[in-house]
Amino acid sequence: MPANTVRFKQVDVFTSVPFKGNPLAVVFDADALSADQMQAIAHWTNLSETTFLLKPSDPAADYRVRIFTTHGELPFAGHPTLGTAHALLESGYQPKHAGKLVQQCGVGLVELQSLDEDSGDARGAWAFAAPPARFTPLPQQHYAALSNALRSDAIDFSAEPCAVDNGAPWLVVRVNSARDCLSLEPDAPALTEIVQATGTHGVAVYGPHEVGGPATFEVRCLMMGGKFGVGEDPVTGSANAALAGLLSAQQRRPAARYTARQGTVLGRAGHVAVHYDDTRGKTWIGGASVTVVDGSFRMP
Repeated sequence: MPANTVRFKQVDVFTSVPFKGNPLAVVFDADALSADQMQAIAHWTNLSETTFLLKPSDPAADYRVRIFTTHGELPFAGHPTLGTAHALLESGYQPKHAGKLVQQCGVGLVELQSLDEDSGDARGAWAFAAPPARFTPLPQQHYAALSNALRSDAIDFSAEPCAVDNGAPWLVVRVNSARDCLSLEPDAPALTEIVQATGTHGVAVYGPHEVGGPATFEVRCLMMGGKFGVGEDPVTGSANAALAGLLSAQQRRPAARYTARQGTVLGRAGHVAVHYDDTRGKTWIGGASVTVVDGSFRMP
């Protein structure tokens, strides 16, 4: 490879169809890059996240990853975890243990495993074990402000809205139905105030589909500043991990396995598989990934 270049792949995550998931840039052999260089690359790609593969410092890990948005570094994020694993494996890396990977990142070690073929997902899809999360219920005095900010009277307050922080903090809110979720047209400045008051970076809204629908839940993730930037995220692993953890904490699990659809209003078709593994005390968040671009960056 020519001097002053680094290998990279751009992959689409939570889909097996190019352009229908959430894109991610993965930069290989990044040990020689400074944090400023990583941030400059992430700013230039203008994707929600760019990851950088490094040699692990923990002997239990297969690799180490640093995750950058256009605005800063994150200790953890879901779709970058899956997309990085996909890119690494596609490059020819052989895991220390077949069917398993251990990622070292800002929140520590994150386990990944190949999804079972009987799970209904594309062969070659992977799942990560959701990191531990902190749950902080939204005070009831903010309920009216939340309804006004989302411009919706369909919030299901029987499921307490909660700030959930697993390394990427989200305010998780349930609405009555998938249709209510899809029809949201929030007041961005008002929602930003709610997000800032709860110490999160965005709102993850979910609503149940009818039985026999395309998924168990419809999910939308509205990013309102901070390191996430501003806008709607196509498909979000950390938010779906937060949702899965909150459903368990609130004793609202729909089943041991369920699915979520995300990105619909953006013309995407993200598919997230969730599996509660009570035997091992883990919650797995998974999906397929596909490589769209394979090449190199030219560095200044």
